[in-house]
Parts: sequence; C-alpha cells; structure tokens
Amino acid sequence: MERQEGANTAAARRMAKLASHLTSHPQVMEVSLLSGSNCRAKGAAPGFKVAILGASGGIGQPLALQMKMNPLVSVLHLYDVANTPGVTADISHMDTSAVVRGFLGQPQLKNALTGMDLVIIPAGVPRKPGMTRDDLFNINAGIVRTLCEGIAKCCPKAIVNVISNPVNSTVPIAAEVFKKAGTYDPKRLMGVTTLDVVRANTFVGEVLGLDPRDINVPVIGGHAGVTILPLLSQVNPPCSFTPEEVSYLTSRIQNGGTEVVEAKAGAGSATLSMAYAAAKFADACLRGLRGDAGIVECSYVASQVTELPFFASKVRLGRCGIEEILPLGPLNEFERAGLEKAKKELAESIQKGVSFINK
Repeated sequence: MERQEGANTAAARRMAKLASHLTSHPQVMEVSLLSGSNCRAKGAAPGFKVAILGASGGIGQPLALQMKMNPLVSVLHLYDVANTPGVTADISHMDTSAVVRGFLGQPQLKNALTGMDLVIIPAGVPRKPGMTRDDLFNINAGIVRTLCEGIAKCCPKAIVNVISNPVNSTVPIAAEVFKKAGTYDPKRLMGVTTLDVVRANTFVGEVLGLDPRDINVPVIGGHAGVTILPLLSQVNPPCSFTPEEVSYLTSRIQNGGTEVVEAKAGAGSATLSMAYAAAKFADACLRGLRGDAGIVECSYVASQVTELPFFASKVRLGRCGIEEILPLGPLNEFERAGLEKAKKELAESIQKGVSFINK
C-alpha cells in the first residue's frame, strides 16, 4: 500500500510539472521542463553548458539544431529578443541528451548566461545585396557590446565564439568590453572564421576532384573580402595549382559570402553554411575543453604573428581555450602580397571596433 501511494505521489508531481510547463505563458517564462535550480534532466549525459545568443535568427536556428545533436552538450540555452519560445519548444523535442531552455529579451539575458562554458554569438542583422560587412557595423556593434557586457557579468570564464559581422571589428569590440569589465582573457575570445576554411576546402576539392573532407586549407587574415587569405601553398594533402587556379580560388573564397547574398537575391545571407561552420568550430572548442589533444583550427584572435593586435591563423585549442597560436609558415610571393593588402584593411577594421567602445 505504501509503495502504491509513493508511486501515485511521484506521478502526481510529474503531472503537475508538465501541467505547469504547458500552461505557462511563453512570453514571460524561461522555456524548460526543468526548474531554474535543476540544470540537467534525469539521465542527461555529462557535458558542457552552451548558450547561443541570437538563437532565433537565420544562423541561430540551424546552429541550435546542430548543438542539440552534439553529445558534448549537456545544457543548451537559446537566447534572442524574439521568437525564442517557439524555437526552444521545437528544438527541445529532439531525442538527444542536451536539456534545452529558452530565454526571451534583455531581462532574461542574465539567466541565459549564468554558468555557461561556451557562448556563441550569431546575433545581429544579416547582410543584404549591395551591403558590405561595414554597412552592418552600426547595428551589430551595439548588439555585440550589450551581449558581451552580459557575458562579463554572468560567465566571465566562458569561451566566447563571435560570429556577428563584421567579425574583423566585433571581436575587438568584445575585447574592449571585457577589458573595461576587468574580465578579458584573450585565450577565451575567438572570432569564427571557419566558414572561410570550409569554403576553401570545398572549392579546392571541386578543382582537384577530391572529397573536401580530405582537404585542409589554412585561411589567415580576417573574415571579409581581401582580408581573407587562403594559403594554397600549404594545402594538405600537398598539391600544386596553376596561376589561373590560384587566382580563381582566392577570389572565390574571398567573395564566397557575396556569392550567397546575390544568389539569395535579398532573401538573406550565408546562414546554413555559416551555422555548419560555427557548429564545427564550437565542437572543436568543446573537444579542447574536454582535454582532447591536437585540436587545431583557424580563428580570428588576439595575436602576435603580425604587428596587428588581432589576426586569423591556426590555433591549438585546449582546456583554457587557445593553448597556442601557431606560426604562419612559409608564404609564396602571391600570398605575401595578399598579406600586405589584408593587413591594411584589417588595421582599419580593428581600430573601428576599438574606437566604438572608447569614443
């Protein structure tokens, strides 16, 4: 009899929790089947806590989908200023172990960020035909500043992956915000340039007739136009290109974003491939946090490989974020000329970001 009563009581508690979840107003709640004090569902696999800021957008939604599928993620927080309850409800029905919570609007940013190990920022407006990444600056710079102020207060030790464009300026903005808050750790702040590598691998694979998964093209510099410099002389596996192929590949890799914007004809920018690349880089960060050895990716980071304060190059990831920034390696004449062009534009973009915070 006592056992039956205990089972009935447990069942009643479960039904009460479900009823509360189903009747709560989605605009004022943090969307979750769990209470705020209980971070993981029963049976959830151990792993890392990840927040996506801008989770309802064109990049955020497919990125949330892929992070929910990542076995290294135990808790997934989805934050945005609109539509988060619906995205959260949708993603949360996937039968993977990560527990999903949604957070809506500035008042819930603190709860979205508290305790996170990795924060990914795709928030901001997308690029449209005729727009450069600098055209996005005035809107996205303010968004990144606000979000990074929240990170500094709520999860200052988290790894931060910045996707919001223009990355060449938004990463310096994030750094200045963290400096002002006294929480800046250059090893934990990374601009996501993986899409440039993904494109380079794909386009080189097309030219050579190889599977792009078997190709690794280092891409250095930045994440816009001529600042994107693929090192085709360092492709792995080693191969050679004609001057015409080098010119074609370099131009297409540099203008890959514009290619998508124009093909979508006003309907958006590179969202699906960007989400894929962001998930790939986030997974590398999580594997580094787990302690896996030999995790090397290209990223736009605080760097001393050139005279510039920020630069994209190969970095080795580990438990503390960036464990080592690798040297650029030997560049051929074409790449050295491209590097000088990249540095000139990068210097202006970096200063623009710094000045935005210190004006």
